[in-house]
Amino acid sequence: MFPKPILKAQENSAEFERVPFIKPTGFREYDARWVFGKEINLLGITAIGVAMAALFKERGVPQRIVVGHDYRWYSASIKQGLINGLLAGGMEVHDIGLALSPMAYFAQFDLDVEGVAMVTASHNDNGWTGIKMGLDKPLTFGPDEMSRLKEIVYEAEAPMPGGGVYHYHAGFEQRYMDDLTNRAPIKRKLKAVVACGNGTAGAFAPHVLEKLGLDIIPLNTDLDHSFPNHNPNPEDMKMLNAIQDAVKENGADLGLAFDGDGDRCGVIDNEGNAIFADKVGVMLARDISAINENALFVADVKSTGLFLTDPVLQANGATTHFWKTGHSYIKRYSHENNALVGFEKSGHFFFNKPLGRGYDDGLIAALAVLDMLDRSPEKSLSDLRNDLPLTYQSPTMSPHCADEEKYGVVGRIVAHFTKLSEDGAQLAGQNIRELITVNGIRIVLEDGTWGLVRASSNKPELVVVVESPTSEANMRGIFKELDDHLATYSEIGEYNQKI
Repeated sequence: MFPKPILKAQENSAEFERVPFIKPTGFREYDARWVFGKEINLLGITAIGVAMAALFKERGVPQRIVVGHDYRWYSASIKQGLINGLLAGGMEVHDIGLALSPMAYFAQFDLDVEGVAMVTASHNDNGWTGIKMGLDKPLTFGPDEMSRLKEIVYEAEAPMPGGGVYHYHAGFEQRYMDDLTNRAPIKRKLKAVVACGNGTAGAFAPHVLEKLGLDIIPLNTDLDHSFPNHNPNPEDMKMLNAIQDAVKENGADLGLAFDGDGDRCGVIDNEGNAIFADKVGVMLARDISAINENALFVADVKSTGLFLTDPVLQANGATTHFWKTGHSYIKRYSHENNALVGFEKSGHFFFNKPLGRGYDDGLIAALAVLDMLDRSPEKSLSDLRNDLPLTYQSPTMSPHCADEEKYGVVGRIVAHFTKLSEDGAQLAGQNIRELITVNGIRIVLEDGTWGLVRASSNKPELVVVVESPTSEANMRGIFKELDDHLATYSEIGEYNQKI
């Protein structure tokens, strides 16, 4: 048995080098993330590898797994620590080297391997690390698997039979890029700003898009794990502002932003306007439902209400289900319900058969946007955006709330607004029409104005989003109601931004 992890440890100490150390809050709803050194050490990573091997055996899944790592100075070391544990647990390990998360998911199919463990902290600040895991392609762990993995780790009950086998797949990145480009090129002559925030996608996205016929304007595509310009996050305003400026300066037709591990894509139109990913989702749903009868889509609870009310989607016979925010939740729900596409407001898009294999890939999302432009040769991206009904929508706001407290706080917030609804109270001068509580609480008012509060699944934060289909005043009205109530909680700190 591998040693039982300790919950606290001092860096630069003998104990830190002798005993696995793992902070429990790093085991999140559907993946795992820690600040390396302060919240986990290399022996802690090895303990997780041993536990993963035991979980596969417990679930009756063949002990075969793909591993890859993103571009941070410590990621390769963390991956090696993980591999040590997997091999000790008897796993057959297929190492694809430096990778995007979707490249690791693709490898599961291409190598016919059941499991995946991708070492990445995605768009988190430098210093963070994490693992995205799965044992049933194209799905990744949900709360059940994460809870059981955590139990195995802390109970130190995983055996170490040894006998593992290691395979290194040199040059696998080319197989991944060849798969993406094994299709017809883009017909329209398009100039695109391709922004990667110095993250791992810079080694992939420009090559793929250029091969498919785009005129590429690279922006921060050189890999630099210090992220000298801004975090590689398509929701980060610094990243979006940089792309907007580049689009205007170069007269580009669009801008495409990729996050740190390449599973998300952000979109900027030809006028330099950032299009929130849920609005991009509605645009893509319009395009896809026009050529796929009775199309079913899934959107997360942070997403625009246009998925339900858009007249073009209604005319096309499309149906949309709302579900829990989180790439694992939307991926699984879309897969299990045979939805054509699952859309998440953070920019994770899941294209299922016949459009994709079901996993989130920012490059596949970018290609869907380009195909949409190909099918509307007379329209610019801003034309397609302006064709949508007008709504007044906030950015995603993220006030600080500690991991140990955020779920309890959200539970109290849900109880508060549920009581108001039961009592027939009004918010922002309107009656409450509906409460959606699959993930935090989404409060829908009479005119369709809505506000959401939920706990972030991967950061010590809450998530707040508001939207109105009728007026900016109503959007601000529902935000004030939420903000006034959130201000009564001492556990809730500053916002990253406010409307």
